[in-house]
Amino acid sequence: MHRILFRWLVGAVPVVFGVTVLTFVLTSLVPGDPGRTILGANASPAQVKAVDAQLGLDHPLPVRYWDWLVHALRGDLGNSITSGVPVSDQLSSRLTVTLSLIGGAILVAAIAGVTLGVLSALKGGWLGRAVDGIALVGLAVPNFWFGLVLMTAFAVQLPVFPATGYVPFTDSPTQWFESLVLPVLTLGVPATAPVAKQTRDGVLNQLNREYVRVLRARGIPERSVIFRHVLRNAAAPIVTVLGVVVVTLFGGTVLAETLFVMPGLGGLAVTAATTQDIPMVQGVALVFTVTVMLINLLIEVVYTMLNPKVRT
Repeated sequence: MHRILFRWLVGAVPVVFGVTVLTFVLTSLVPGDPGRTILGANASPAQVKAVDAQLGLDHPLPVRYWDWLVHALRGDLGNSITSGVPVSDQLSSRLTVTLSLIGGAILVAAIAGVTLGVLSALKGGWLGRAVDGIALVGLAVPNFWFGLVLMTAFAVQLPVFPATGYVPFTDSPTQWFESLVLPVLTLGVPATAPVAKQTRDGVLNQLNREYVRVLRARGIPERSVIFRHVLRNAAAPIVTVLGVVVVTLFGGTVLAETLFVMPGLGGLAVTAATTQDIPMVQGVALVFTVTVMLINLLIEVVYTMLNPKVRT
């Protein structure tokens, strides 16, 4: 465990540093002027220049990044250029929404994907071909289009769930659940495809192993053979695929939060990027990067537990 943590730290530090540098440079190169955005189109050049100086935007790019980095290492991510609100406050209030979307989507992908994969491996035939078709469609269909279909079907034609908005869990658990259903399905259903395909391939591979025939010859119940032995031995690559799916879901949240008008980090990142709110963009990029790195650490730990050969 200590070796895994050490390797993770050695790899995480340069990745986080590189992402923050790249984000800072690319955001600074976006056409426009934050001072002009704040004051409006009618502001004079002198007024815009004064606001830029007040925000420290008149300093060279390396100096501005170094200043941000020093404050970030102290836990201070600065204030939003456009609203003046502390970046950490905005991130903390919106992180719950994004994590709710990702958590729900990965739950849907894991349960539906593993179930379909196991059934396909055991039954074969048309179900196996159906899983291949679902995998192909899931990879080809854009999340945004699928979300529009769900919204039209279950919020407009059949008004079962709200089309837009988010209700905090503390306000109403029922409305919180209802507000998450459509965006979670928008992200989770397409993500089911790679999980189902990997599960089917992994289970089929294990079913051809000698130990399965031995277990069946000893009279072990088929359910025990599948769920206690076959699925456990096939779990390591499935967990790896789930880790990749989680990472891709972070990109999908930008579309889902925009489509369903949810106050998450994805929508915040889009707004901040269009207004050149560099501290806010940096904060979102930092949170996303650290979260992805923590997920990679968790996946590696679980993979090591499932595959003893990795520990040797």
